[in-house]
Amino acid sequence: MSDQVRQSIEKAKKDSATPTVSTVLPDGSLVEMVHRPEENRTLFCVAKDGELRYETNLLANGRRLVPYSPRNNLLTNEVVLFPSEAAEYGSEQALVEEIRTFIHRYVDVSPLFEQIASYYVLFTWVYDAFNELPYLRLRGDTGSGKTRFLLTAGSLCYKPIFASGASTVSPLFRILDEFRGTLIIDEGDFRFSDEKAEIVKILNNGNGRGFPVLRSESVRGKEFSPRAYTVFGPKLVATRGYFQDRALESRCLTEETGGRKLREDIPINLTADYKREALELRNKLLMFRFRNFTKRQVDPTLVDRSIEPRLAQVFVPLLSVIEDREARQALRQVAREYHRELVADRGMDIEAQVLEIIQELQEPAYGPGLSIKEIANRFIERHGEDFERKITPHWVGHIIRRKLQLKTEKRHGSYVIALSEGTKLARLFEKYGIGAPTGDLGDSGDFARETEAKGTDGNSFGI
Repeated sequence: MSDQVRQSIEKAKKDSATPTVSTVLPDGSLVEMVHRPEENRTLFCVAKDGELRYETNLLANGRRLVPYSPRNNLLTNEVVLFPSEAAEYGSEQALVEEIRTFIHRYVDVSPLFEQIASYYVLFTWVYDAFNELPYLRLRGDTGSGKTRFLLTAGSLCYKPIFASGASTVSPLFRILDEFRGTLIIDEGDFRFSDEKAEIVKILNNGNGRGFPVLRSESVRGKEFSPRAYTVFGPKLVATRGYFQDRALESRCLTEETGGRKLREDIPINLTADYKREALELRNKLLMFRFRNFTKRQVDPTLVDRSIEPRLAQVFVPLLSVIEDREARQALRQVAREYHRELVADRGMDIEAQVLEIIQELQEPAYGPGLSIKEIANRFIERHGEDFERKITPHWVGHIIRRKLQLKTEKRHGSYVIALSEGTKLARLFEKYGIGAPTGDLGDSGDFARETEAKGTDGNSFGI
């Protein structure tokens, strides 16, 4: 065979190969790419029925899969990190303790967050067995240790993608879609409002499976074609302030940084030992993934009905990977504290102010027949000076109908809250942290009987 023919065959093989970092083969084998920079080599580690083997390429559904080249720019610059092999780790609790010790050695965070972060690292290695997940977030000023935490905990996560080197957000969509790993991101690295808006898209869509981000891309420099990018996956985020979107806030397990003096034993600089220890732990965590990927799933018994459904949805997957009872209970308490903070924040809203007035005016001392106009008049008396704009019944009615989603109906020339909204009002009082009224709001039927006893005609919200 001539050299020219041989080169043609090799080129054809190369052109038909599909670069892959992780996959599940038709026979159920779990495949993960490993990187050995000292050998300038990448391989596939294949696990099935407790057995491991290493391959340079694989055939799956008629395609030839190959690992990414060790000369790939993302690997040589350590933008994405991989294990070098699968290594034994003993018990799961021993592995968690190793993770916690590593984080403690290099980062100064609260003991509770240290524990949560340790389990979150473990969770990232099986995250794709779940449909929802939370984010790990640090909030604080520059110089408060956020970046050190991102580097330390991030280096242990499943296929960590360090976004700090990105000059724009655009490459992140492609990297997330191709590698399906853990995004490590500091909002301070992106200066412009449009870049931060793109980050928010990733965060808003990335905590639930099946919500890709659509972006238009040029095809051969001519037409633009929409492309869906998968952004689902765990994320470690550092911010200076709060997210404006409360739904996004509720997806984050947050540590406030900079509130105390740095521990004396924290090293100022990271050395080669840090990288070596992180690699050893990633190798053990790869074995954890192989042994637990098919075993971990959402445990419905862990749902806490005392907190909001959205919070429960993101906390349950993390709780499902925690076997230690005390650690699980500590995380439950964190979830309940987050719930209380959300309720307290809502209590500062205009909607809460309107609800407080509705609750007051529904009490027997104020008589029946509450209308939107009565609510507006009381609102003006109490809060009128707090607003630059003029407060009108029309504006208050908009808050009641659009913001609070309460139905209104016209009666005797005035708009009133519909009688059927008694049960919804009770839920709103609870949601916004407003104390229970003296009247019975148990259900709309009870409310109807109460208003009838007061002499209302049953066509309005008799308060």
